[in-house]
Order: sequence, then structure tokens, then C-alpha cells
Amino acid sequence: MNAIPASVPSHPGLVDGPVYLDYNATTPVDPRVAEAMLPHLTDFFGNPSSSHPYAQAPRRALDEARAQVADLIGARAAEVVFTASGSEADLLALRGVVLASGRPRPHVITQATEHPPCWRHAVRWSGCTARR
Repeated sequence: MNAIPASVPSHPGLVDGPVYLDYNATTPVDPRVAEAMLPHLTDFFGNPSSSHPYAQAPRRALDEARAQVADLIGARAAEVVFTASGSEADLLALRGVVLASGRPRPHVITQATEHPPCWRHAVRWSGCTARR
């Protein structure tokens, strides 16, 4: 197992406390991320998908974040999709697999621990059959 480099600061919410293992529910926000987001939670709060002036700063910030993530993972910015939740990300992945199959009623098998709304919804909108 690789050790965490000393240059990576530990999260202040996890220092000297119990080990937190419920990352399915929530994860601590890295202080650097919180600092970068703060202006967009207070001053630049417009919907980046809108056409009004309040959308301009958030749209630029979102484009910059997308470019940073793309650079980090070796992708193009247009290939990076941000979702609002893990469930939304799961559904997007399932939809992509179903559509890419090219079959009218593909059969999807998921793990038994898959979030039930994800696979139920996938069956509902895709017409596929699913088994856990």
C-alpha cells in the first residue's frame, strides 16, 4: 500500500478522532476545496446554465474546474461531466452502458449492494431487464 506523501495535508476534521468509514453517506470537504468554493457559495451564486448576468462568473469557474479535472486525469474538458450526487453519476453511467449496447432491451446485472433507486430507475427509463 502506498503511503500518503507528507506534502498532502491531513483533513482537520479527521485528525485525532475516530476513523470515519461512512463515505457512502458523505465525505469531508478538503479545506482547499471549501476555500475555492466559498466565493461561489456567497457572492457568485448564479446558475451557470442560465443566460442572465449572474451566470457568467459561475460558468467561468465551472469551465475552469472542468479543465483542471481534465488535465489531472488526462482527458479533454468536454469529456468531464459533473453530477450533483453519486446516484446521478450511477444513473449516467448505467444509461451510457445501456445506450452503448445498441440493443433494444439489454440485460443489466448489478451488484447486490447497488443503490436500489439507481437500478430501478434504469429499468424504468431504458426498458432493459435488470438483476441484482
